[in-house]
This record gives sequence, C-alpha cells and structure tokens, in this order.
Amino acid sequence: MIVGVPRETKAGERRVALVPRAVEELTGAGHDVHVEMRAGREVGFDDDAYRDAGATIVSAREAWDADVVVKVKEMQAEDLAIAPRGSTIFAFHHLAGEPRRTRTLAERGLTAIAFEAVRDARNHFPILAPMSRIAGRMSIDVAEEILGRPPARVLVLGAGHAGLAAARAAVARGAKVVVLTRSGRTCDTVRAQGFSAEVADAESLDRHALSADLVVGAVFAAGEPTPKLLPRARVARMRPGSMIVDICIEEGGVAETSRPTTHAQPTYVEEGVVHYCVGNMPAARPAEAAAAISEAALPYVLDMAREGVAAALLANPELRAGVLLWQGRVTHPAIAAEAGLPYAELTDNDLAEAMP
Repeated sequence: MIVGVPRETKAGERRVALVPRAVEELTGAGHDVHVEMRAGREVGFDDDAYRDAGATIVSAREAWDADVVVKVKEMQAEDLAIAPRGSTIFAFHHLAGEPRRTRTLAERGLTAIAFEAVRDARNHFPILAPMSRIAGRMSIDVAEEILGRPPARVLVLGAGHAGLAAARAAVARGAKVVVLTRSGRTCDTVRAQGFSAEVADAESLDRHALSADLVVGAVFAAGEPTPKLLPRARVARMRPGSMIVDICIEEGGVAETSRPTTHAQPTYVEEGVVHYCVGNMPAARPAEAAAAISEAALPYVLDMAREGVAAALLANPELRAGVLLWQGRVTHPAIAAEAGLPYAELTDNDLAEAMP
C-alpha cells in the first residue's frame, strides 16, 4: 500500500501527521510512504530524515496519489484542488458545523476517516486526546500571556481531556477553578480528582461565568455542534476584560460570540470580553503535537496499510467509528442532516464489496 503524507496547507498549521519514526515502521513493514517535500520542516525534520526512514520525497500532487492520505487538518481549498476523486483521507475533519465542506467531500466521492471520531472500547478518543491535553494546558498559558497575569478565577466548561488539562494547569498557577459538566456522575468523577465541580445549568453558568477572569470552552461531542453555553447575553454580563479561550471552536464553540481566529490574529474583543478561538492551538507546539499525533495514529495506519482500508474497517471497530464519509456517502447521521444529504449507514456488505 502507498501511504501519502502531504504538507499541511491550513494557515498557521506547522504539524505533520507522521514523523520519521512512524514512517520507518511503515516502510519496515514493506509499505511505500510518499512524503511531500518539506512536510516536516516546521517540526524539525528535513527531507533527508524522511529519506533515511525509507520514504520517497514527492511533490504535493504525488503525495495525494496514494491509497490512504494521512494528514493533520481538515481539507483546505489547496488540498481539494489536487486530491484525486475517491481518495481516502485520515485526518482531523471537523465536519460538525461545516455543511458546505461535507457536501464538497461528498461530491468528490471521498472517504473521510476522522481522527477526532476514532473511539476505543472504553469510549475514549485515542487520537484526539493528546491534542486536547495540549490545548487544555495551552489555554492557561495563552490567557496569562494575553491578560498579562495569571487568571485568578477560572471556569472550565467540560470535563474531557482538554477541560481537565486546563483545570490542572490553572490550579498549578494558583487559580480558583470550577469545572461545569453535563451530569452529576461526571461531577463526581471530577471531584474525585480534586477539583470543584457542578452540573452546568443556567444558575451555575451565571454564577461562575460572570465572576471569572477566564472561561475555557472544552466541550466535545463527536460529530455534533458545541452547545452554546455562553449566549451573547451572558457574555455581555461577564467582567470587562475577562477572557474566553474556546478550545472547541472547530465544532462551533461554546459562546455565541465566538468565531474562528488564527495564530497570526488569535484574539478579538466582543461585548468587552477577549476571545481566543484558534482551532489548531497545538500547532503552536508543533514538535510535541506532531509526535503525539503520529504515535496515536500509527497503529490505525498500520492496520489500513496491512489489511487494506475496507478490511481494516471491517476488522477494527475503533477505526470504523471514525468514518464520516464512505466513498462520498455520509455515514454520520447528524453530519448528514446538517449538510442536507441522505444518511447512509456503513454496513459490512459495503466494506466487503470494496475489498479486492
């Protein structure tokens, strides 16, 4: 099998999906890996490092001429311009709240397997998790840098990997931290880890958001838009000069006032509140983040390379959970509904028919 690793085209994105160590495992197992020239430059790996790992260094177009393309970020216009019809792309796709992108992928007959939707038997997200932890830790660093001081009162919305990482980082800086979660059971889990936690409802959101120096939005539901826990009216009542770091902006964000920003222009002020809504936060720590993505994604890439994509999906329910589109058909009901496209369940027969 040929595995393609293109250079990332999203503005500010510095990561690479597979580092040379992972490429060496693939080539050592007899697979061809085509890496676009300079794909790893921002992570500290030149083309020779990939050649030494057994990869072939190719042009952008040639990187897409592969059985499966492994990249970091969602498809950009530059990617769509050269991706062959029917390509299989293993990446962060973030299709919730992006119906136009979903329709474009469907029209091109693409197969989209989402890093953020791969789910293991414990209902954990093994590829998303390390990026969430990095973003969670970064949220406190970012707030301190922009506010000019460590935030003293921090509200964290969500108790997943990002939320708990943010809570730990804030406590380490001496902040008073409250975590709001969707259920009492989750609250108990958070409290067992030493944090103050409450169920997120109108009263608790008002009480804590309006007194916070920093609100960290860290809510995630695979394939679904983020609930707007901070409507504009609530944001308008927050303390002037306070801040929202909306980690979950790629699924829409927790605030009605949130809109995507970039590493080049990361913040804006709305209703007197500073908003930081950079969707690819870990790109600011490219070496650490690329190594973590590569390590987490490699077992699934090896499965696809060894078995073929369809056979790997048939055998591996974790990987199969990540399929959002299969050969242009939308296989996630919420994403299909949002895009106005028919939902097509991915069946064993579909996979069997695609096997050689």
